[in-house]
Amino acid sequence: MNKTHVTLKLDNVSKGFAKIETDEVTHALDHITTTMESGEFISLVGPSGCGKSTILRLIAGLIQPTTGTLTVDGKVIEGPAPDRGMVFQKATLFPWLTVWDNIAFSLKMQGKLKGNEDKVENMIKIIGLEDFKDDYPAQLSGGMAQRVALVRSLINEPDILLLDEPLGALDAFTRMNMQDEILKIWQRKQQLAIMVTHDVDEAIYMGTRVLVMDAHPGRVIADITIDLPAPRDRSSQAFVAYRNDILNKLHFGGRNAS
Repeated sequence: MNKTHVTLKLDNVSKGFAKIETDEVTHALDHITTTMESGEFISLVGPSGCGKSTILRLIAGLIQPTTGTLTVDGKVIEGPAPDRGMVFQKATLFPWLTVWDNIAFSLKMQGKLKGNEDKVENMIKIIGLEDFKDDYPAQLSGGMAQRVALVRSLINEPDILLLDEPLGALDAFTRMNMQDEILKIWQRKQQLAIMVTHDVDEAIYMGTRVLVMDAHPGRVIADITIDLPAPRDRSSQAFVAYRNDILNKLHFGGRNAS
């Protein structure tokens, strides 16, 4: 069960990035306002450059908005915090630590490793790297390293889990397996999960809501509640209907939305 219920609010959030050579400003996000709660799995989809990853970095506290505010339970986000865990597109592992030690690192730093060694072993089993737990990152493939980075964040069970295309480097079968494992952990913890993906099927399969974004500047053009029972059937008529709706909103449906 969820230990803490949190409410995340983005209020009129905009973000601009100044170009070094000129005085021009690239408007990555334009007046984003939305509320997200524990128990939701939010999928962000949209074309490259629409600000999906920028939203995650703002929530993580890695950057600050140009205008507007982001709050967790009314408290303004001013920087990173352990209650917000982020998995990046590329694996960010400690090269001098083994797979086992990388996954256990945050538990060790919090003084929580003793008595939780079986939790580390279970995470290694989930990603199928039992035979590689004593290897170092340089000995792993890109997909294997990304799996390690993913469960290293999942093991902390943060109140807000931020996923920036975490499964993009995985093969199709491993990717679907990891989708289910992420959902199992999220369903048990019922934290707020926010995931950036370019895969519309993945967004629908995992999300309770899908925020569809457009670019130049980045803005939310649709907020779609996915009302499907779990586990979801990717070939069902309802699933396909959601897919067609989102693709039409992204102008990839081959026809105008009705």
